[in-house]
Amino acid sequence: MSVVEGGPVSTNLVQRVQNILLKPKEEWVVIEGEPATAQGLMTGYAAILAAIPAVAGFLGQFLITHSLIGGAVGAVLGYVLGLAMVFVLSIIINALATSFDATANPTQALKLAVYSNTAGWVAGVATIIPFLGGLVAFVGACYGCYLLYLGIGPLMKAPADKAVGYTVVSIIAYVLLVGIVAWITFAVVAMVVASAAITAGAMMH
Repeated sequence: MSVVEGGPVSTNLVQRVQNILLKPKEEWVVIEGEPATAQGLMTGYAAILAAIPAVAGFLGQFLITHSLIGGAVGAVLGYVLGLAMVFVLSIIINALATSFDATANPTQALKLAVYSNTAGWVAGVATIIPFLGGLVAFVGACYGCYLLYLGIGPLMKAPADKAVGYTVVSIIAYVLLVGIVAWITFAVVAMVVASAAITAGAMMH
């Protein structure tokens, strides 16, 4: 039974998270055969889990900087760009398929991009503790790469001898996307905080 067929939140979401993290090989086979839509995957799964690191990161940053505006802007921007990044990653995965003798399928590629990000999103809860959170998030991201590798065969029909190369190129693309998102978020937050500081200073004078 599909976990996110259509758009509404499914009561099976928690079960999907547990399965993809604890028994990914079996779960990828289930995911491969279930119907899904881009709207359902993004709103019924990705949008929900991506909120975990966004909210935790906001709280963690606020506890240190006490900057409500900067933290809020960073959280919202990181959340929106993070979801966009997952969608773009799926496009890249699909575009790379034929280069690795795999089968191009945008829906399956989106499933792969969304569900392989589960570990990173769940680990993002630790960002409420900034220094520890970075380490936990890194471990989650590494496990996400492993999930991507396990799913690239069942979902994209990549031959076993091409799966590693396909995964590595996809991960490189993902890292570049993460870097772009981080740079944009940092630049916008810095600009907003600086603008707020200037405005506050002007009001005091």
